Amino acid sequence: MADVFQDDKIFVGKSTKPQYLTLRLANRHGLVTGATGTGKTVTLQVLAEGFSRAGVPVFASDVKGDLSGVAAAGEKKDFLVKRATDVGFKYEIDEFPVVFWDLFGEQGHPIRTTVFEMGPLLLSRMLDLNDVQEGVINIAFRFADDEFGSADAENKGLVDLKDLRELLTYLSANSREIGAKYGNVSASTVGSVQRQLLVLENQGGAKFFGEPALSIRDFMRTDRDGRGNINILSSDKLMENPQLYATFLLWLLSELFEELPEVGDLDKPKLVFFFDEAHLLFNDAPKALLEKVEQVVRLIRSKGVGIYFVTQNPLDVPEKVLSQLGNRIQHALRAFTPRDQKAVRAAAETFRPNPKLDTTKVITELGKGEALVSFLEGNGTPSMVERALICPPAARIGPVSPAERKAVIAKSPVRGKYDEVVDPESAYEILQKRIHQATEEKEPAPEPSAPGSGGGWGDVLGGVLGGGSSRGKSRRMSTSEVVVKQVARSVASQVGRNLAGRSCAAFWAASAAVGRRIAVP
Repeated sequence: MADVFQDDKIFVGKSTKPQYLTLRLANRHGLVTGATGTGKTVTLQVLAEGFSRAGVPVFASDVKGDLSGVAAAGEKKDFLVKRATDVGFKYEIDEFPVVFWDLFGEQGHPIRTTVFEMGPLLLSRMLDLNDVQEGVINIAFRFADDEFGSADAENKGLVDLKDLRELLTYLSANSREIGAKYGNVSASTVGSVQRQLLVLENQGGAKFFGEPALSIRDFMRTDRDGRGNINILSSDKLMENPQLYATFLLWLLSELFEELPEVGDLDKPKLVFFFDEAHLLFNDAPKALLEKVEQVVRLIRSKGVGIYFVTQNPLDVPEKVLSQLGNRIQHALRAFTPRDQKAVRAAAETFRPNPKLDTTKVITELGKGEALVSFLEGNGTPSMVERALICPPAARIGPVSPAERKAVIAKSPVRGKYDEVVDPESAYEILQKRIHQATEEKEPAPEPSAPGSGGGWGDVLGGVLGGGSSRGKSRRMSTSEVVVKQVARSVASQVGRNLAGRSCAAFWAASAAVGRRIAVP
């Protein structure tokens, strides 16, 4: 058997000759397409294993859970051994260094970012906001930059959704002052945005925002043997909210573009990124977002990053993005509908023609594990399309068990770094302090009591006869004071009757009686 594994290439399969993906050209991006059940996930695993062997870290979203098997050694099953023999090498099982990630922190290490790092454009996309609502989000970010910029140079006070909620409430309550400087902020628009935030929180999206925030460098690790780590994002639950899934991947791509330095063309990529279910990135995306994706895909090559889109249909990817994808693997497509037939023709036309191959016809005839392949070669020109049999992966095909996943997480190189949430002082705490201070300034100070007033018998009598201090009214009387008050009322009634029907002498006699009764202990 020939040694098909080489240092500068990834062996993908065999047609009339071995088919290789050249590492030097791997950052020119790629596309893996095909109908459900035609072998896209296995092909993705073969590519991930090849990059890992070459010392290139990989990030891939695992929508169905099947890709997690790359963390476990494969099995020498008969069909795998036969496939290896058919493509020209002796089958050997292997396993690879894997780091599991999960936005919800359930099947891997949590991934977080701050609200400010997400930015108003992607956040508005995540919340599915209209133009007016997006305008309010832009005002909130600008206000945070101006007001909290000195508090934290990185997050500008906007760490989690609690901070954004509090800031929006503050903008609404101070809309007149805010509007004069930044633009109109209506209470109804703020309320609409708050409701969308509530929907995001109910879907678990709030767990994505907070600290410690993800460091992109943790995706770019190698193990002690020099193999690149395969970072797998558990996306089965995330797929229940496609908007969150798509926005997260776009944010990750933007972070790579912004943080990594320019390196030009390297002998191999610094990181390779696989977008599974790529059509979700582009569905109903606004023009500004599509332009950003196109820009990042075009320019991130110079950062040493390769991007590979995995989807069912090449029509899922916009033409301007599709034109940037030089390495192609096309599994079978079914032509049952007019749209399917159009997709088949479009897929065939994207390949460099091979006079010996009817590409349009072959696409519908490919079996499971077969694909049409065309990789960049020489000076970056695509090779003629070939019908190839994809080689089998060396690791397990299928998911790992929960116990195996737990064991991998326990020995992870980032174990403990992201597991606990940190809640720093940010917009919520700062604005709460402002509100508290403003409330204290508005409350009048209590008036001091008059000299000599001590809440004694004079206050009690004053309360009975209609006078007395305000302090005496606000405090609770003792038992003896209650008794005295009742006696005073009785005597006062007697005095009133004497005034009405007796002489002055009788009045003074009654008054003396009052004094004697009050003096009784």
